Amino acid sequence: MHRDRDRSLTGKIGRVTGTIGPDTLGEVMLEVRGGTVAYLARPYDGASVYRMGARVLVMYLDPPQTVYVEPVPEFLQHPG
Repeated sequence: MHRDRDRSLTGKIGRVTGTIGPDTLGEVMLEVRGGTVAYLARPYDGASVYRMGARVLVMYLDPPQTVYVEPVPEFLQHPG
């Protein structure tokens, strides 16, 4: 299904800065190349909603600037 996508950002954890939803193109801030970059974002499953401040995991990049995200798995979460 998502096999031929750019995986260069796969595994990065970002913070939602604009609500992401099935019909809402959101925004995520990611640490990339020594800085912080804003990427447009969509839910990987096409249905989830992520509110501002949520931490999300990048599944793939759809060039030039849209990432598809999922919730950060519990084993990757840490307090704070």
